[in-house]
Amino acid sequence: MKSKRNRKSGQAMTEYIIIVVIVALAAIAIFSIFSDTLRGKVGGAVVELGGDTAAKDAALSTGSKEYLQNLDKEGAGQ
Repeated sequence: MKSKRNRKSGQAMTEYIIIVVIVALAAIAIFSIFSDTLRGKVGGAVVELGGDTAAKDAALSTGSKEYLQNLDKEGAGQ
């Protein structure tokens, strides 16, 4: 009797893990598709809150990969 219960518990845990992996992959896909839009929105929020307008212009004028490469070359704190 106990072995059947443990077996079902293991099956439920496996199903839970599969669902978590599917949700994580979907979130990664959605963020990668909308990354430029999200960057623009965050840049707009920074400007509205009194941040640097150059950061918004730089984020909007280049694509995702170019912006991150330039950020890596220039350094985040500089």
